[in-house]
Amino acid sequence: MTEFELQLGLDYEVADKATLILNIAPARTAAQIVTGESLSLFGAEHSDWYTDRLNANRFLRINAGKGELSIEYACRIALAADFTPIEQLGERSVADLPVDTVRFLLPSRYCQSDRLGEFAQAEFGKLPPGHVRVMAVRDWVRKHVRFQSGFTNPSTSAVDTLVDRRGVCRDFAHLMIGLCRALSIPARFVAGIDYSDGPRDDPMDFHAYVECWLGERWYLFDPTGLCAVTDLIRIGTGRDAADVAFASIFGAVKCAAPRVEMRRVAGTTPVPLPPTHGASTSIHALGDLGQDVEAARPVRLMPGAIAA
Repeated sequence: MTEFELQLGLDYEVADKATLILNIAPARTAAQIVTGESLSLFGAEHSDWYTDRLNANRFLRINAGKGELSIEYACRIALAADFTPIEQLGERSVADLPVDTVRFLLPSRYCQSDRLGEFAQAEFGKLPPGHVRVMAVRDWVRKHVRFQSGFTNPSTSAVDTLVDRRGVCRDFAHLMIGLCRALSIPARFVAGIDYSDGPRDDPMDFHAYVECWLGERWYLFDPTGLCAVTDLIRIGTGRDAADVAFASIFGAVKCAAPRVEMRRVAGTTPVPLPPTHGASTSIHALGDLGQDVEAARPVRLMPGAIAA
């Protein structure tokens, strides 16, 4: 396993009263073990945690009055990916798919697969089904969409990105998801952390990936090509970005840029994706599913205190 330490800082100015719902705590899965967490809140009147039973995402709800609000979250994570030879990663017919994957075939707010069918079939319909076809979709998005910050907005959809050919990781992911669903391949949105070893010119930030159901599991793909899928720290999973926004704000609030820091723990090394293999980190630990976090919590959480 590779171990990471993650620190997040969020700063807000609340004009009056406001409620914020934050999706910032990494998911607890069999492949991603959260070994310790801490949370500090300054300016909050009340907070509680809850778990989305459908996707097992963890949310922090904060009620705040007028003034400054600051959130400091930190955790330590052990991550292990499972690798499968790509010849085993075939597509399954809709009739044979597990029932809980079927909803990821359907159009969603930002992934209008019902409007992408003709294009997807013309571009990818004659390719061999399975990993080869999914990689062709990923590579097409990577080649034809230019990464450009500030061009798109929170309302930009997969169809918009197909037309404009510009966007950020969220837009790349939505387009790949929409095209895969149009080919009857279940696909879903993964929100995580943009991590890479070594110096970088841009600040560390949240990142968006794609998972497709191939063979018997979900497998990771990054249409932007910015990060290694084996270093993805999973925060949330859903149909599209609407399910995993890192902050949903109800009230008049000014936001500063998030402060994100992640480091690989000394003595642990990167686990590269083996050639001709797919990577998966999707399986949830049984004890983490469908179990709500208690509403009442101290502001300071001891290592391992948050349950999901």
